[in-house]
Formats: sequence, structure tokens, C-alpha cells
Amino acid sequence: MGDQQLPVLQRLLKPPRRTNFSSISGTGEHPRDGSRTQGSRFTPVGPLDAPQWDAPQGSQRSSMGRNTRKRRMPLATKAIAGVAALALGGGGLVWANFYASAHEENSPDNRTKSNAARQIATIDCPDVGQQLSDVPERARGEVDGELASMDQQITDAYQRLVTTRQAQAGDAQYVQNAILGPLKDRRKVLIDRIKLEIDRAGGKAPGNLDELAPCSGRPADQPQPTDGQNGDGQNGDGQGQDNGQGQGDGQGQDNGQGDGQGQGEGQTPNDNGNGAAGPFAEDFIDINDVPPNARDLPNGLAANGRSGSRGSFTTKCGVNENKLYNSDNIIVAPGVANGAHHMHDYVGNQSNSSLSSDDDLVVAETSCQNQGDKSSYFWPVLRVQDGTQEFDAADQGGGAEGNVGRILQAEEAQLRFVGNKRSKVVAIPKLMRIITGDAKAFTNGLKNANTSYSCTGFEDRQSTDKYVLCPEGSRLVRTSNFQSCWDGQNTDSANHRDHVAFVQADGSCPNGFKAIPQLQVRLVYDVPTPTIENGQVKNPYAVDSFPEQLHKPITDHNDFINVMDESLMNKVVRCINQGKKCT
Repeated sequence: MGDQQLPVLQRLLKPPRRTNFSSISGTGEHPRDGSRTQGSRFTPVGPLDAPQWDAPQGSQRSSMGRNTRKRRMPLATKAIAGVAALALGGGGLVWANFYASAHEENSPDNRTKSNAARQIATIDCPDVGQQLSDVPERARGEVDGELASMDQQITDAYQRLVTTRQAQAGDAQYVQNAILGPLKDRRKVLIDRIKLEIDRAGGKAPGNLDELAPCSGRPADQPQPTDGQNGDGQNGDGQGQDNGQGQGDGQGQDNGQGDGQGQGEGQTPNDNGNGAAGPFAEDFIDINDVPPNARDLPNGLAANGRSGSRGSFTTKCGVNENKLYNSDNIIVAPGVANGAHHMHDYVGNQSNSSLSSDDDLVVAETSCQNQGDKSSYFWPVLRVQDGTQEFDAADQGGGAEGNVGRILQAEEAQLRFVGNKRSKVVAIPKLMRIITGDAKAFTNGLKNANTSYSCTGFEDRQSTDKYVLCPEGSRLVRTSNFQSCWDGQNTDSANHRDHVAFVQADGSCPNGFKAIPQLQVRLVYDVPTPTIENGQVKNPYAVDSFPEQLHKPITDHNDFINVMDESLMNKVVRCINQGKKCT
């Protein structure tokens, strides 16, 4: 672990809560050839026997431009969503007493906090996709489908974790026997299919994939790994992580809440009054308490400077006035509805959905002023948890998976391409895909994390692991500086990471990589400042997240697919290399 990562790791893991979800599908077909049809079914490969999930009903765009899907919700999810909807009315997010700070070593508050720290907060599974660095092109669609199904398995297991607190209180081995053990078996089936699909396509799967099947339950006070994997000795069979969840000190009666608010089966305890899994008071920091010029993540440095290629190109694509939202992820989970498990904002390309082919993207309409830019720029929506019933309050990716409250539209969405402080840049290839940041950084660790929160007037202060509280008259700023080093060959990679790299502080790229224009995204929001008193936060804001990621700030991320026409990309490169500022 690098010393520069320690400050983030020491602050990251603070109190959680959980939420709700239901099952979706994967698909084994790759949509880029245009042959993927709506309503199809994920078909297992070979003789392996594993659960199958019906794919969602066909997608359609509403009159407001949103991509919407009709999904059937299991009764358990409907019940949870109902509880969340009732709780939302109050508009406040209350951090349950079981996370209150202790004032005395033997005080009831101290004992309560100690019990809570041992309770399992979320489910932590190794990210199999990040280990797949060499998957033959013709197997990638099937492998992406298996990985999406793996994400759904985690969501389902997390749902079981948060709706069985009473059973856990009576059985210290319940989590292992009823949740983690079965999850390991199901993941092993999908891992076997992934290995088979890679083998059939002429590739060779990594030899350690079987070791990634076990997941663990993470208590609130357990730090996460930094290399993106739980590794040997971290996961084992997921055993030993649930000690104390329902035994000793009497915490099993009310799951550590300590105030007589015991939760029954089927409810979502510790949801802070609105059905959302976070954020909590510890996830926020006053911008004045953020040290200036002291960013503590190595990723996401600005590539430009006073030397090298000093120009820039700004593309103006609006702030999603068309209300184009969906919870798909065309890069990581093509062909899979709700592959992101959280809602995305889209500007630029107006045809980005899980079913879009490359041809669809090329002929799509665009919200960009320069019609030669049909690129897709997208990021998780930002919400304020104020009790608002949004359009997706009962949908997957929305309220049914704990993403609740009013979606905030950015007041500014600045999209700027800049150069490299050491060299000239080459063109970004058409249809290149880049993901910056990690939507699973809370459990994966910081290897791919890239977050920055600040306030207007304070942008020399950048918080990476906490949401910031801005003073009156100042607005929230989310910034993403993308990877700007390219391997010179590929527009994507099997794990969607290896074909690009972050620039170093001196502007250098890894050996064999070329400097390309760096996309810098700056989003500005008028966010009501949350109120925090006595360990309670009211009306917080948060980025949408996977359910088990608990809306942690470190999970923010940003996505880009280059669909500029050749003449416009040439202009971008020319402006940057000649030191001009162009639009």
C-alpha cells in the first residue's frame, strides 16, 4: 500500500446501512454487431447448470427522453420499497444511535458502537472482471453477460443480508450459512462458465479465478484492501467475518440500534429514515477543513501544464436538458438492462443504452452544439435525499435499489480536452471507451479510484473520500480528469482498464503508451447544504451507487465513448498541439 493512499483508507470505512433490490438478467450476446434484440434471454454456455434470469421487457424512451423499462419486482423488493417510500415522507436522514460516537469507555453509547462495528455492514466480493486482462474479442459479449449476472448475485445477497437481521441475531453463523456460502457456490458456477467461454474462443483464463468465488461480510470498522482484490487470507470461505453480529452484549435483539427500535424480517434496519444505504455524517467534511493543494489520490492528475501541448478544446453539450437517464452501462455490461444498478446522466449522444450498437451511436442525435461530436459523456446522477418521489422511485437502478431522492441537474457541465505537459498528443480513436474512477471502490480499494469534490471559490481544495459542505453562495463541484495515455492499439480492453492509463505527475505515460487529449469533466451543482447535528445528517446529497457500495463518495466515476467525426477530432488535436483555445 502506498503512503499516499493511507489517509483515504483510514477515513473511508465508516458506518453503513443497507437497502433493497430484485433480480435482473445477464445476456450472452454482444450488441456491437447490431444483432442484439430486446426481450432476449441469457443463455448458459455448455452443460453447466446455473440459475437463469429473464431479461427485462423491451426498453422505450418516455416523452421526457428517459430510457425506461418495465421490470417485475419480487414481493420482497416491493415490500422493502414500500417501507422506504413511507420513510421518505419525513425528508430527513437520521444516523441511527448505534453509530453514535461514544463519550465514555463503558457508556451505553460506547458499547453500542462497539457492537455495530462488528455487525456486517455489506458484502465484499473480489472483482472478477478486473482480473480478465486477456479475453478474445468473440468471447467478450458472453463474458460481460456472466459478469453482469455476478453483479446481480451480489445485489441479491445484499438484499438477503439487510432483510434477515432478526435471523442473524439468533444465529451467529446465519450470514455464512445462508448468504455467503450459497453466494460462493453461485459465483463458482459463473466463473466456470467464464473459463469455458474464454477457452472456447481460443484464449486462456487466469489460473486464479476459482479463488475469487468466496465473498466476505465486512463489518463497519474493517478496512478494505488497496489492490482491488480480497486475496488469499482475506476472503477464505467468507468465514469468521460475522462473529459478533448476533452474539454477546445483547446486540442481537435490535441489531445494535440500542434504542428499542428492533427491526423485524423483511424490513431495512438502519436506513436513516429514508430507505437509502447512506451517506452518513462521517461521509461529509466542511470544505474549509480540506487542506489546499493536497490531493491524496495518485489517479486523476491534470495532464496539461506550461510546457508540451498547451492548447485546449471545449465541447458544449448541455446539462442533460433532455432528461436522458437510464441505469445501463453500455461499456461494462452491453446488452444488459440495469447493468449499472444506478442511474446515469447523459449528455452528447442521445442513443446510449445497453442495446446500442456502435452503428447506433454513430448515427445518433447529439446534444452537443458541434454536431460533429456525437460522443457519449455520462456519469452517476447526484441526488438530494429530501423525500422527493422521483420518476424511478420504484424502479431498478432507482428507489428499488436504494437510490432515492430528487435528481439534481447540473448547472454547468464543462467538457474540455487538454494536452500533455511533456509532448504533443495523438488523436483519440473513434469509439474508444474510457471509464475513470471505480463504481466499486468502497469494496475494491483505491487502485482505480478517481474522485474530486470541491466548492466554487475553493477549488484548490479537493476532497477524494468525503462529500464537501460548501458555504453559502458557493456551489458543489465534481471533477474528473480522465486517463490520457493510450496503448496505441485498442479502443477497449477486456477489463475496460488496460488499454488506457493515467498520466504521471510529470506528464509521462507508461512505456509503450502514447499521450492523447485528456478529457476533463467539471460538473457544478446548486446543492442545499445538508445539516449535521449530533451525528445526524438531514437532507444529504449523494451519488447513485451499487446497493452494496453504500453511496460512499469514493465510488464516483465518469464514462466516455468517443464518437467525434474525423475532421472534428483532427481539429481537437491541432488546437491542443498548437497551443490554441478552441470550441
